[in-house]
Amino acid sequence: MTMDEQLIKKAYFEKYIEGSEEHPVLILGELSLEEGRKEIPDLSYLRFAQGEVYFHHKDYETAIFKWENIQNELEGWAKKNMADAYLELGLPGTAEGIYLSIDTESITLKIETGLQLLSIYMEQGKLERATEIVSAAVALKPDYPEITEIARSFYEENKNWERAVKLAMEEGIRTRETQWFDRLNTYVDAGYTDGNLPDYFNEALKALFDIDRKRFEKLAVSLWSQYRNQPEFIAWVKNFNTLFFDLDASRSEGWRDLSAVYQEAYFELINGTRLVRELSPLIPVHLTNWLKITNPASSLFASSSVMAWSEMFPSSIPSETVRDAEDLILNARKYPSAKEDTLELFEMLLVWSDKNGIEAGNRIQWLMEELATDDTQHIVLAGVSGSGKAGLVNQLLDEELLAGQTSAVVAFKPGDEPQIREISDEEISLIANYEEFQEAAGIRRQNYKREKIIDVRIPNEFLETNGLTLVDTPDISPDNMNVNPLYQYVNFADRMLFVLNQENPLTELEQEVLMEISRLAPDLQVHFLVCRHQPFQDEQEAVDILSRIQVFYPNARLFMFSESYAGEAQKRELAKFLREGIGNPGEERILKLQHYTRIAIHYLLDKRIEMENDLVESVRWNEEMVSKLKGAIHQVQDLEEEKKKYIKEDYLKIKEEIRAEMLKEIPNILRRTSDIIKEDSDFGNLHAKLNDEMNDRVQEYLDTKILRSYYSSLQDWISLSKDEFEQAQFKLDEMSQGFNAMFGEERIVQQCDFKVLDDWKRDADRMTSGIQLEKINFLRSPAQFLLKSAGMLLSVLPQNNAMLYNKYKSYVENEDYSESARSIAKRFFKQFEMFEKSIERDIGLFFRQPLHVLEEAVKESGHEIETSQKALEKMRVKPEVYRDPLNLFEVRLRQYEWMTAAGKQGG
Repeated sequence: MTMDEQLIKKAYFEKYIEGSEEHPVLILGELSLEEGRKEIPDLSYLRFAQGEVYFHHKDYETAIFKWENIQNELEGWAKKNMADAYLELGLPGTAEGIYLSIDTESITLKIETGLQLLSIYMEQGKLERATEIVSAAVALKPDYPEITEIARSFYEENKNWERAVKLAMEEGIRTRETQWFDRLNTYVDAGYTDGNLPDYFNEALKALFDIDRKRFEKLAVSLWSQYRNQPEFIAWVKNFNTLFFDLDASRSEGWRDLSAVYQEAYFELINGTRLVRELSPLIPVHLTNWLKITNPASSLFASSSVMAWSEMFPSSIPSETVRDAEDLILNARKYPSAKEDTLELFEMLLVWSDKNGIEAGNRIQWLMEELATDDTQHIVLAGVSGSGKAGLVNQLLDEELLAGQTSAVVAFKPGDEPQIREISDEEISLIANYEEFQEAAGIRRQNYKREKIIDVRIPNEFLETNGLTLVDTPDISPDNMNVNPLYQYVNFADRMLFVLNQENPLTELEQEVLMEISRLAPDLQVHFLVCRHQPFQDEQEAVDILSRIQVFYPNARLFMFSESYAGEAQKRELAKFLREGIGNPGEERILKLQHYTRIAIHYLLDKRIEMENDLVESVRWNEEMVSKLKGAIHQVQDLEEEKKKYIKEDYLKIKEEIRAEMLKEIPNILRRTSDIIKEDSDFGNLHAKLNDEMNDRVQEYLDTKILRSYYSSLQDWISLSKDEFEQAQFKLDEMSQGFNAMFGEERIVQQCDFKVLDDWKRDADRMTSGIQLEKINFLRSPAQFLLKSAGMLLSVLPQNNAMLYNKYKSYVENEDYSESARSIAKRFFKQFEMFEKSIERDIGLFFRQPLHVLEEAVKESGHEIETSQKALEKMRVKPEVYRDPLNLFEVRLRQYEWMTAAGKQGG
């Protein structure tokens, strides 16, 4: 037993009692007496040993007494033992103080003291202090017996996973014992390592790679799973690949699980949710590492991934890695799920396009759906104008479906019930009857930019029995050769039947078309048919035609079809002719599916450019429309001001004419009242009678003359205003038509408010129905006053009547009544003031709605400008947000193409 072990077990006293059977107390007592007799006695060692004996006999007070004041190399242990005794006495506080006071260089004493403090702190629930103690002990001497196990158990019991993980890693690296790495793996699987940076585990992984590669694989796979759904996933992939790149792993070691993780991660990385600039530093080393460890089950995926990525991003992967991938592809297993994976990729593409608000195009979706169906063969019919192709289709289907040349692609398929659909990229609509079908399929289409497919399902024995779908394409002519939709369907066809010119088979135009078909689809089987009304008599003609054809298609065959011999036998022969020699349709269909998936990707890429151009054009067009609309607003405002000026002036002219007439006529009316003055008049009251007469005659004049004249003039004025309003409405209608032609819809409707005229008519009726002026005193001038006074004075003197008569008459007939006339006119027109003031306001109401429509159109165009500019800015700031996912879809498609090709060689 070593000295440290004796001190730990409190067995130091045993060195004094070796070989003796006497009680240790007696032996140590005798030794103490003996030591005391020495000249310079040193009892400290014996007292230390005596303390141990008393401790073992639970005499803790005596033990403490013995250990006090020991001042040699055992002083630290003596203090520690005293603290142990106090602990046994139930005094942990005193014990803690003594433990903490120990100052020693002995690692063993430090650890033993720490373990005692650990027990105190655990008992007291002081986990933080306990953690510090146990961590310090491990750091001081991890080799100390049981210390790491004590620490592990303590950390786990208290769920201190951070320190537990660190302990497992450090001990695994230090001891190279696999049990620690197994423990670490358990922590990872339980989720206790979440939150650590990816490079935290690097040293442990490196060490484990050298110790046990199977365990390395298991730990690496667990860490992949941990980081997969966390924000640090990309950082983990980069970190692990950098680490693994420098490790000498090889395929021969059988990295099945890690290879599967690499495959899963690769497809997750390129699923379209990340940008290429984020992936470009990651993928090359990821693929290099994957290829380094791939197993037979995943080698085709790994090698094809390398080839696809290196094609899309040349020089990104080392050339030796690419050559290795090529060798693996040549020897890879057959790819059994090519069709399913391609269709899944296409569905992913549709989901992505829908999420981004872009239609992938109904025609491509129709093509993919057709190609995914294995129960029918697609025979694409092609021919130049005058080949008789339409008649051939009608005879085969026993129905006059095609009246002549078509402008659409028409697919005839067997079905239980008749159904016709018109399919364009933008919409799918049902066709209800034969007339609509003829219109949709007819040649009156304006251009070939809006291609469409007419899907015709009909109950038909020929199609059903032979499992055929006939796809008729528009006749080819010199005018449409370069834009004919035929070329879009050559890769769709399981076989093409080219119907040759009836009179001169294999014309120069037909040869040009065939060369283009061969360029686009070099592996497509193209067979030929000549359709004539009369039976064929000259077999040599058929031989000559076929020999000319076989210059272009050496394996081509020719069928001579007679319209006059339209029996079932000829149709059976043609069906057999069409189906003979068809290879493995399954493999060919996979290539076709992949072809149209690529077309869909490029369609969406082009759609992005088209969208940007549309937005640019939208901004430009709407800015132009805003300018035009604002100009139109100014025009309407000018028109409004013009009508206000003209109509108001016309009204004022009427008013002035009436006023002038009143100023002229009223004085005359007043003068003519002299006819009531007689020599025998009662001059005392004549002034009153005369004034009443003047009021009555003026009132009568206004009622019978002026109001009627004014009413008539107002009616004429309203009629004239109506003409002006109608002219304005006509101009506004023309303006609206112009704008609507530009908008392409009935957006601008400028309807003026003609109710204004009805209001004016009511006002005219009301204002001219009658007027009652207040009584006016026409005899208020000094002269009039004198006459009135004289009349009253002299009325009692009859001899003066003649003089008064003459004076009155002279005065009335010669008086200036202009002031009275102006006063009457002013009073008369007082009731028309509100009407006069409202004329301009009413004209404004007439034009209010047209102006509002234009102003709203300006706002709407402004909103469209703002919306388009924001969308355009978003597109231009990060074009890769749209472009990169499509490029990554194409990488995946290219991978499937490599796998499909490898499958053929491997098969």
